[in-house]
Amino acid sequence: MTYELVLPWPPSINHYYINTGRRLVLSAAGREYRDAVAVALSLVFAGTLEGAVRMEVDLFPPDRRRRDMDNVQKALWDALQHAGAYRDDAQIKSFACEMRDVEPGGKVVVRLWERSEP
Repeated sequence: MTYELVLPWPPSINHYYINTGRRLVLSAAGREYRDAVAVALSLVFAGTLEGAVRMEVDLFPPDRRRRDMDNVQKALWDALQHAGAYRDDAQIKSFACEMRDVEPGGKVVVRLWERSEP
């Protein structure tokens, strides 16, 4: 079964965490994003993918600024793990990502499913 989520545009990884001097902690923007992902996930399925996970992502940036996909990936994967989509992002064995056209406000469309083979 494939699960599809439409999520808000995440904060850049540069704004997802803040350095307190002694350690790296989740920023307010990071906490808000994580909470939004948890709500969206709860509307699609209850449970946790246990096996190898395949993920496809379509990125619809909020504007035409130049962006690196990997700045979105870390925040997205961490938020999905925290929300309970899977136990650990090490379960992700296949990942495909495409940058799409600008959409005001931005959004991320994620499709997840368990692979039948490891």
